[in-house]
Amino acid sequence: MKKIGLIGGMSWESSHVYYKLINEMVKERLGGFHSARILLESVDFSVIEGLMQKDDWPALEKQMISAAQNLEAGGADMIVLCTNSMHLCADAITSNTAIPFIHIADATADAIKTQQLQKVLLLGTRFTMSRDFYKLKLLNDHGIDVIIPDPADALEVDRIIFEELVQGIVLESSKATYQRIIEKAAAEGAAGAVLGCTEIPMLIVAEDVSIPTFDTTYLHAKAAVDLSLSK
Repeated sequence: MKKIGLIGGMSWESSHVYYKLINEMVKERLGGFHSARILLESVDFSVIEGLMQKDDWPALEKQMISAAQNLEAGGADMIVLCTNSMHLCADAITSNTAIPFIHIADATADAIKTQQLQKVLLLGTRFTMSRDFYKLKLLNDHGIDVIIPDPADALEVDRIIFEELVQGIVLESSKATYQRIIEKAAAEGAAGAVLGCTEIPMLIVAEDVSIPTFDTTYLHAKAAVDLSLSK
């Protein structure tokens, strides 16, 4: 079993879901008393969030490179960055480490292609929705068209993430907001919805909306287990 290196803490609310999912999947596949071999490098989200608000991505890249190199030095066989937005730093991580990096958008795209969907709604932080790093990876690497909410709805999606979900707050009013945004996108041609922030599955599950949803936390964790247990 290969050792999974997790960069967590962004936020810890979603990182503990990664730990739980990965161990549950390993136990399901191997049975008995098996659990995952995991190395966790957990950052202080206050520092990360402050740099994000300043739009200081060079400093964020340094933080992520350091975390990834700590995992590599500790014997991790792969790197899993437990957050969607910080995949803006994916190229910096892969350029400064030698072990496999499991990109969350690749894991998500594989599931979208399994259902043969061509166009999806992308929900996440304003960084994930507005920057090209996620949308272009889905389009250029996987042929999947991406739409995002209109500006007012995108601001509300982002606000709910930072003011509520990363604090562990789950409100029915916010669930209704996300449902409305997803159903609006469905009416505009989106065949699925990417829950492109690792906290969003705390709020929305598949049964809440009329189109397929893609839980990036679950899909990313599954990709890590697949590699960990591969020959």
